[in-house]
Amino acid sequence: MYHLRRITIAAVVLGVIILLATFLPRILNPVPPSKEKQEADQRWINTSPHWLDRQACRWVGLCGLLHLKSDPPAKPKPKNKDDGGELRLELRHIVSEEPAAAIRGGRSKNTGQLREIPDYVLNYAPLVHLYSQEFFWPSDIADHMKHVVPDLDEDIWPLNESQPLTLSNLNELSRELGFMHLNSKDDVESRPRWLHSRRNRPVAFDNDDEIEHEDGSEPDGGFAEDTTWFDVDRDHPLHRISDPRKLPGGIPRAQGLARRSRVFRRQGQEQQRLTFQSAQDELNAKNKPDESGYSRAPATLVLVDKGSGIVDAFWFFFYAYNLGQTVLGTRYGNHVGDWEHCMIRFESGIPRAVFFSEHEGGQAYAWHAVEKRGNETQIQRPVIYSAVGSHAMYATPGNHPYVLPFKMLKDVTDRGPLWDPSKNLRGYWYDYTATKDDEGLEPVKENPDEPTSWFHYKGTWGDKLYGLDDVRQWRLFGQYHYVTGPQGPKFKNLGREKVCQTWRCCIIHSIAEGKKGSWHS
Repeated sequence: MYHLRRITIAAVVLGVIILLATFLPRILNPVPPSKEKQEADQRWINTSPHWLDRQACRWVGLCGLLHLKSDPPAKPKPKNKDDGGELRLELRHIVSEEPAAAIRGGRSKNTGQLREIPDYVLNYAPLVHLYSQEFFWPSDIADHMKHVVPDLDEDIWPLNESQPLTLSNLNELSRELGFMHLNSKDDVESRPRWLHSRRNRPVAFDNDDEIEHEDGSEPDGGFAEDTTWFDVDRDHPLHRISDPRKLPGGIPRAQGLARRSRVFRRQGQEQQRLTFQSAQDELNAKNKPDESGYSRAPATLVLVDKGSGIVDAFWFFFYAYNLGQTVLGTRYGNHVGDWEHCMIRFESGIPRAVFFSEHEGGQAYAWHAVEKRGNETQIQRPVIYSAVGSHAMYATPGNHPYVLPFKMLKDVTDRGPLWDPSKNLRGYWYDYTATKDDEGLEPVKENPDEPTSWFHYKGTWGDKLYGLDDVRQWRLFGQYHYVTGPQGPKFKNLGREKVCQTWRCCIIHSIAEGKKGSWHS
């Protein structure tokens, strides 16, 4: 009986593992893999030098079990290390970068044909709360080029290359040599300083008052749209929306009672709206930005004219490293290079909506729904919260579970250091209708000498997916410890009609509504 009980327990455990291996990857990746992806996956499994590991990977979904280990955000510093080394390194960077910062926007070739950044774009620029205990801070893409090499054999790209990789030649070299990945020169698990970019951390925002953000629930009738600003591009121009029931001379008598009931209901809704607005004004008054918020790492601003007075302002934020989240103590989703963005859609200079990028998706909020901070001129700027490690962007501080049940997988945000990207940026105008691959982007008049080659680079900004022969890699139930780095801003669907990245787009009209689901749901 004793042995029968042990065999039963072992069978149940094995059955649970097989069940998880079969169905969990389908839940996490609901799109069935194509034949090409299946073949690529088999080649990846075959990189393991161990027969047992390959079989466990194929049949049970447990790949690289011998590689499992802790993956802390930072490595402990050696005790005999000179404490002043990092300070001297930062001072050298500051001294060497001062002239470059002065040159940006200083020289001018032919600025007469370049367009300026509209005032309203900077007036309504987002403010980003980075996580207070973040380990990987904003990075400069120009500095990133110094620490990566093309994914090529050394005989094609020697380590002492005579022509360094820069933002000005990235796309041309990629097309000439055929590389599609930028690999880190250093072992990322040694946590080199450039991954952390601590010198780019903004000054902490001084806000001792813990203010609970009010629920921004708004009545539908209070925000009836009069134009189709939410679905516009040059092929689908803006349309005016008119209600055919709004006829001169009043309304039919049969609708009188219904109208009277709506009037009383809207009076109550209007009172709720005024109460919420009063609370929002109080919040904005107490949370005015101070003069801090500058980061040495410039943000990237890409402006896209959709026609009909619609302009999308894409704010891109780059980080040298994405630290994945942990599930049951095991970390998944690390990668070198991390592009995040938000987008503000303007109609005739008036902000209408804000898109927050979150992993492979994101959420779009109506302008009235997002938290804002006011400055001395009473212009309200949207507030964004960046998650620790993943840098996913959210509309509120706190926990943000996604994909897995029981909050097993979640992003965390708080009111950490405040980053004002409008104080240091690279600005561009982009014409998404350009027919050639290397055309359509031009710098703004304020920084006419900024390079454009990097924008058209089709490859990834980080390492290619590590194979199973790499001791840093594992895959459990379809989820990798290290994944391939992301592509750049050009491949974020900048010409989209909708506010969201995909056609599946619903504009959220309150914070409470946004909390009900994640980008995945």
